[in-house]
Amino acid sequence: MASIPSRDPAQRRLPLLIATLFLSYLCVAIPLPSVPIYVTGQLGLDNAWAGLGTGMTFLTAILSRGPAGGLSDRRGAKAAVARGLVLYGVGGLVSLGAGLLQDRPVPAFLTLLAGRVLLGLGESFAGVGVVAWGIGIAGPQRTGQVLSLVGAAIYGALAVGGPIGLALLDHAGFAGAMAVSAVLPCLGLLAIWPLAGIAPHPQAARPSFVGVMGRIWLHGLIVCLQGIGFAAIGAFFALYFLSRMWDHAGLGLTAFGGGFVLMRVVFGHLPDRIGGLLVAAGSLAVEAAGQFLVWSAHDPILALAGAFMTGLGCSMIFPSMGREVVHLVPPHLRGTALGGFTAFQDLAYGLTGPLVGFLADRAGYGSVFLVGGAAAGLGVALSLYLRRARVAETA
Repeated sequence: MASIPSRDPAQRRLPLLIATLFLSYLCVAIPLPSVPIYVTGQLGLDNAWAGLGTGMTFLTAILSRGPAGGLSDRRGAKAAVARGLVLYGVGGLVSLGAGLLQDRPVPAFLTLLAGRVLLGLGESFAGVGVVAWGIGIAGPQRTGQVLSLVGAAIYGALAVGGPIGLALLDHAGFAGAMAVSAVLPCLGLLAIWPLAGIAPHPQAARPSFVGVMGRIWLHGLIVCLQGIGFAAIGAFFALYFLSRMWDHAGLGLTAFGGGFVLMRVVFGHLPDRIGGLLVAAGSLAVEAAGQFLVWSAHDPILALAGAFMTGLGCSMIFPSMGREVVHLVPPHLRGTALGGFTAFQDLAYGLTGPLVGFLADRAGYGSVFLVGGAAAGLGVALSLYLRRARVAETA
């Protein structure tokens, strides 16, 4: 089980922090399958614009991960989380405005992009802050377990948020779905308010952000390759089902999230026990198999099984590589390093939507998952290369 011992009373903060992250991250999960359907169905735009609408949150996060990590290091992780939750709420409100403009496609889409930008900023500050806060509570020796719990909260939210978002879209419209997503971060802000933070490092010497990235970029690239498969499911799985007139289009993220959380809960200790690179190589192989299964599926059950396998495979890659990254930098650079590391995942999420949306318009939705499988296969090769290099250095 991916659990943190609670002998230290300070560690009792961690379960509440993780629960708060789950609740707040629903504001990201609820719009994820709804945005492409709203953009293509109600605004009448094509899949490339739908992919841009989905990916804008993650593209924005790429540019703001560095400042988010710096804020966490200088002023404390709690300050970063609080700022992120406020941005989440404001982004939800702006996206609500897009739902009220559905009869005017261009203003509606531009407003939606503004809301997605704010959501991306919130994702940077809240995500980096929660990770740094959790590691500060549990200690760097349990980095893999903390990242496993954080990921279980995020992808657990994605698992239930997707169907909730589609149900809200059907019964309350896009504006109603965005109204619900705007309220949830406010509840999260109330939950963290009484929690004690961790000590910042305002005076410590800091190398440039580029210098920090130079230490970790290969590990980040592995996470980037992993993220393509998830982004494909998040942006296009529902449209893939609808194009084939299959039922249960909203269950793709549920299947993915179920596999993801199951793996984190049962095997969350593995990176700390046997090393991150070995776990990443095996996980990426499973993800590749899942993506190829979705691509080749001839019925919805097989496609959902492929989404579940993708979740199993994606699950342990971020904590595996995050564990390696945390041990490559001193404590006062931890937030900055995690911010830069996470930006690679954002890069995958942000670019996959518009790029494979362009591909889907010309080669069909199945081609999206073929690309995801190939990227995961490349990640396997890179993980094994880094592991061999590590063994050669210690020999």
